[in-house]
Amino acid sequence: MLTLKKSVLITVAVIVLITAALGVGAGVAAAYVPSSNGKIIVIDAGHGGIDAGVYGVESGVKESEINLAIAKLLQGKFVNAGFRVVMTRKTQAGLYGTKSKGFKMRDMKKRRQIIEESNPDMVISVHQNYCPLPSRRGGQVFYNPESESGKKLAECVQAELNALACDGKKTSALKGDYYLLKCSESPSVIVECGFLSNPDDDKLLNDGAYRESVAYAVFKGALFYFC
Repeated sequence: MLTLKKSVLITVAVIVLITAALGVGAGVAAAYVPSSNGKIIVIDAGHGGIDAGVYGVESGVKESEINLAIAKLLQGKFVNAGFRVVMTRKTQAGLYGTKSKGFKMRDMKKRRQIIEESNPDMVISVHQNYCPLPSRRGGQVFYNPESESGKKLAECVQAELNALACDGKKTSALKGDYYLLKCSESPSVIVECGFLSNPDDDKLLNDGAYRESVAYAVFKGALFYFC
């Protein structure tokens, strides 16, 4: 029987080779992934409900909507690969219960509860970025500076997002002092898929094919972490 590490390595190779050989999209290639590991992945779609997050500079789209769309694509890829997936948020609604004062902290505590009860092997939180400088664009991954495994995961995912960079610019995974990164001892990352404050990223993140590419990049980075 294959060890988990060898199985995941073969999984990565199969995805890459089939994609390259057949010229098919990442979603099609993912259908060929063997399902044999059983690890638990928590996927967190940031914001939701009255907490829209940031808005597209030209499209006006809510960050929360894009987060959920990409999170669901990512869920499908992990499930097809045999992972058990727990979604903190499955709908456009938030996790805060009532809309009264303190809803944001209630929302975050509910996400933490779901993560802790899931006892995951990995946590991936999906977000979109915003910067006053409209020129900033591209994916950015954050990790808990006190977690070596989180740093390794962040670097793996960042490398795959860098490969998508339309402007050719590369960036490094960054340390982040964020609540969600401290909810589990397992490797946890916040993936800012792009800048909704940048017109080009805004347009791309509203495109279904590009969202698919982003989800595939995050998925492949996660697989490389397990290798």
